[in-house]
Amino acid sequence: MGNASSFDLYPLRFRFAICKLRNFSANTLRGAFGSALKKTDADAYARFFAPKNAAGWGPSGLADPPRPFVFRMLGPLEVGMNLFLTREPAVALFTRVMQELGTLSSVAGTEPLRVPLCSAEQTMHPLHIRVHFLTPTELKGAGRPAFGILLARIRDRVSTLRELYGAGPLAIDFKAFGERASRVTMTRCELLPVALERTSRATGQRHSLGGFTGIAEYQGALAEFLPYLDIARWTGVGRQTVWGKGEIAYEVL
Repeated sequence: MGNASSFDLYPLRFRFAICKLRNFSANTLRGAFGSALKKTDADAYARFFAPKNAAGWGPSGLADPPRPFVFRMLGPLEVGMNLFLTREPAVALFTRVMQELGTLSSVAGTEPLRVPLCSAEQTMHPLHIRVHFLTPTELKGAGRPAFGILLARIRDRVSTLRELYGAGPLAIDFKAFGERASRVTMTRCELLPVALERTSRATGQRHSLGGFTGIAEYQGALAEFLPYLDIARWTGVGRQTVWGKGEIAYEVL
């Protein structure tokens, strides 16, 4: 599956009748899912859960490629997995792995979702939007989410995910895109810092689960960027998105 004019994903939703996890959180779920995936398919585990690239990868020189999914905790026994792996069959494998974590009562979102890359909104008039940072968000090199920085991180993540797992990298002028985004003005910013971390059982390393939550408002020529904000609702933005960080939403004011 692949479409040059869209970002494609599977919005998987799993509801458990019984779950084996002692703590139903994104961090615990991720660890248990990784262990179950390694047991079920060691090759898929190495490719998709613990990929390594010592030379660095992608436009930001990432040490490791991004994972092809993010988790969303939807309720006491309900979890979402936004799966970006669309170039090869994967839904059945990931569903089988989730079945290792408990008894599933339902599985939804197994049909592909295509989010357009181009805006249907052609207005040249300035728009005013509010972005909600729903879970702790951490943008590399930025303490505040200036629009140019936010959209550059979203653009790079979308292109990288498409190149690794989907229809291929974005066919856009990255520099010009970034320059246009940088001309959008931030008109309001109300953020709350969040300090959290986790310790890896496998390596003993500590990883930040913190960042900021809150809102930021922007005004300017925003129409071309709205599709990327729509896509970022599914992919997240920033560091450690696989744990559920960087979940955003937006509204036009």
